[in-house]
Amino acid sequence: QVRLVESGGGLVQPGGSLRLSCAASGRIFRINVMGWYRQAPGNKRELVATITRDGSSNYVDSVKGRFTISRDNAKNTVYLQMNSLKPEDAAVYYCNADLQSSGQTWYTHYWGQGTQVTVSS
Repeated sequence: QVRLVESGGGLVQPGGSLRLSCAASGRIFRINVMGWYRQAPGNKRELVATITRDGSSNYVDSVKGRFTISRDNAKNTVYLQMNSLKPEDAAVYYCNADLQSSGQTWYTHYWGQGTQVTVSS
């Protein structure tokens, strides 16, 4: 069994910061791309940022310069540092991992359960 568990969400004032973490556990052989998505009420889930195993990252335009994605391959963990938060950043944030389980030769997408980020004064 593979699990992705997010943490770090919460309530923050506009202009504030939060750091999300997502740890993958279980019978993991290798993790390729990891990423963060978000979904606000009434909206589709959207990609926020991705990072490859070697550290190459991409961001949606709306968070460039404010959010930073990083990962620790030894800990199978991905992070999202969110600065200068805006009310429109409020959403449930989900992590995603493209990983190869032990004993398998293919990659499978896994999702975390989500963590709520609320930006409000």
